[in-house]
Amino acid sequence: MYEQNNIPSDESTGQRQDAIDINDFVFAATGARVRRLTMPDGEHWFVAADVATDLGYANTRQALDWHVAATFQSTLDDLARTVYGADGSSKIAGHGLKKSMRMVTLQGLVALVNGCTKPESQPFKIWVSEVIATVQREGSYALEPAAVQPAPSGGTAYVMPDQVADAIVRLEERNIRADEMIMAFQKEQNDLLRRISSSQQAIARSQSAVVEALQDIALALRRGSSEPALEPQQLVAGWMAKNLLFTDDIRTVATFLAPALVQGEASYRMEEIAGRTGLSVARVHDSLRTLLRRGCMRQTGCAADGAPVYVLP
Repeated sequence: MYEQNNIPSDESTGQRQDAIDINDFVFAATGARVRRLTMPDGEHWFVAADVATDLGYANTRQALDWHVAATFQSTLDDLARTVYGADGSSKIAGHGLKKSMRMVTLQGLVALVNGCTKPESQPFKIWVSEVIATVQREGSYALEPAAVQPAPSGGTAYVMPDQVADAIVRLEERNIRADEMIMAFQKEQNDLLRRISSSQQAIARSQSAVVEALQDIALALRRGSSEPALEPQQLVAGWMAKNLLFTDDIRTVATFLAPALVQGEASYRMEEIAGRTGLSVARVHDSLRTLLRRGCMRQTGCAADGAPVYVLP
């Protein structure tokens, strides 16, 4: 995140007015809002670690040694001392910067950009080279004064170079896309967490129902054979306790067959079960096969009308 730290200065000293907004200029060069320190004379110094990191350098000290002249780099402590003397470090306390931080001037920042190999830095490097070529050819380089809006300070406003403006637009669009991707990922993550929570609650309810069904089954067994061993709902609950992967189709067919099974046998044609449950014949067929395969019931033969006869195992 961009952060500006200004060392206070005497009003009589005055502040230098930047022809191009320094925030936009640095963003176009690095692709990020880096922290900076503005001296009383208006000179800007930037945290070298911020610049090097955003430009893709793995080692800040090495990047400074390779690309930046000594006159374009310093430490925060030395900069503070030039303004406040020996007590400089205490004067800048609270700005979120450490006195041992390496700092670079705007020239040092441009030198780091020129040494960068990231494709995003190419438009800025091309513009810098055009500035040098223009100075060599014409003896100077000047920005075009803005035709409409004056500068906020009342002075002349200048048009930002096309290369710098294009780089800013491109980088802002990239940041917007990145923010949209992050928001989409967070939404997916929240949806997943909600589904997990819902599944956990459903599992807890199923486990509670299974426990109650097992208790009912145990109670029925203790009562002896004088009473029905099972109620239909107890039979289905017992099946679910052993086969937790029951689908809605299987549960529907099982619930339909259970009353007849607890009485001795169930004999229905698949078309009849389909008509009574609202399922297709194919889905009824698959559900019956699953119940047989899992040992919930067995087929003993067929009735006179050709309907299969099912009994409890």
